[in-house]
Amino acid sequence: MLNYKAPLRDIRFVLHELVEASKTWESMKSDWDVGEDMVDAILEEGAKFAENEVAPLNQSGDKEGCQFNSGEVTTPKGFKEAYK
Repeated sequence: MLNYKAPLRDIRFVLHELVEASKTWESMKSDWDVGEDMVDAILEEGAKFAENEVAPLNQSGDKEGCQFNSGEVTTPKGFKEAYK
């Protein structure tokens, strides 16, 4: 099984350098102090979730697939627990 590694460097480049998202965050009226440090921390936690919780489910998800029976969708084993 291949190990997934979130492309944080690429994501940061796009957000911070290419689209200069911080200019948008600075213009928003909010009580939150949203800046590059906070966004990077959120990205890192999202990467951990993707790498450690979601990626390991890909193989079983491909084998089992989702099922649609009587109007109800059932996901492969582990997916429901990963998103709780």
